[in-house]
Amino acid sequence: MPISPMDEYLAHQTTDTFDYVFTSDRNFYDRYYFNCHASSDELFLVAGMGQYPNLGVTDAFVAISHGDQQTVVRASRQLGHDRSDTRVGPFRIEVVEGLKSLRLRCDENEWGVSFDLLFEGTVPALEEPKSFTRSRARITQDVSRYAQVGTYRGTLEVAGQRYEVDPARWQGARDRSWGIRPVGEAEAPGIRIEDVVAARAGFYHNWIPLQLDRGMVKVSLDEDYAGNRVLEESAFVPAFGSGGEIEHWGPPQIEIDYLSGTREMREARTTLARPGREPLRFKSVPLRTVYLAAGTGYMPSEDWGHGFYKGENVVEGLVFDMSSQENRSRYASLNETLCRFELETGEVAYGMHENLCLGVYRPAGFEGPHDVAP
Repeated sequence: MPISPMDEYLAHQTTDTFDYVFTSDRNFYDRYYFNCHASSDELFLVAGMGQYPNLGVTDAFVAISHGDQQTVVRASRQLGHDRSDTRVGPFRIEVVEGLKSLRLRCDENEWGVSFDLLFEGTVPALEEPKSFTRSRARITQDVSRYAQVGTYRGTLEVAGQRYEVDPARWQGARDRSWGIRPVGEAEAPGIRIEDVVAARAGFYHNWIPLQLDRGMVKVSLDEDYAGNRVLEESAFVPAFGSGGEIEHWGPPQIEIDYLSGTREMREARTTLARPGREPLRFKSVPLRTVYLAAGTGYMPSEDWGHGFYKGENVVEGLVFDMSSQENRSRYASLNETLCRFELETGEVAYGMHENLCLGVYRPAGFEGPHDVAP
């Protein structure tokens, strides 16, 4: 494959050009993720962009929960040779200052969603523990990620309303992740079907970038169907200019109460062990949710998923009615839940508690993939 503008940078890790990655695994991906809110229950925006070099595809989306609707605009195109080109349909992401500020844009379109937003980190980006799992002999997840909270400035339009985005109250989190994780059109399950038959297929996930004026409290927790931990993290990252250093804390404990008849979070309580000090405890109180299973590609459907080949250049828009629990429950799996965080310190913060309880999860009493809370 030919050289590209990325090859000008002194950043090569292999003898190949930048349009080749280190592995031929179809599931290699490289992705941006952002969320944005007004420190209230007014709306919640989640956006992302990914490249899938071994599938020859790049795609992007935005999902906005606003009123009783979730509006999604999504785009996909052939990746081509220039991996520095982040234009996908109406979307574009620009690195203004590495590990500090990025600009994300969505041009005006027929679905009434557009924005020009500058994210500015308020804490240093935190490198997370690497995610690594196998399904029998095959590596199913080998992911590097870093996370950061910050403020937003710019403009946003949705559903006929225009917002002047002021960093005094518009905040959110972002991450960068890359590696191996299932993407593209589904493969045949093969022997993995035995795990489903034997009720051994399940995944429990929490990801919380809690934003305070003094810094970020970062929590990650992943467990398998039986409650065995496969990833855990709790840390505090001081705000820029505070002079503090990153503190790594002990294993997090998270208790989730689910809405009856669902696996949606009604409330969560998190306890973080801090060496030599009292534990830090906080409550997650949901305000509104972006359901990533509704059109974004994170939870693939028959017609759209991350890395799906849709053609040379495709842009689509969808509007989902989320006015009833019945409608919301259709999409409740990987939930980006905007919460009010109530800390025992007396502090109150706003941000996301990402949560997923998929398949069998015995600690919550979900013995089958379709079980829900009583």
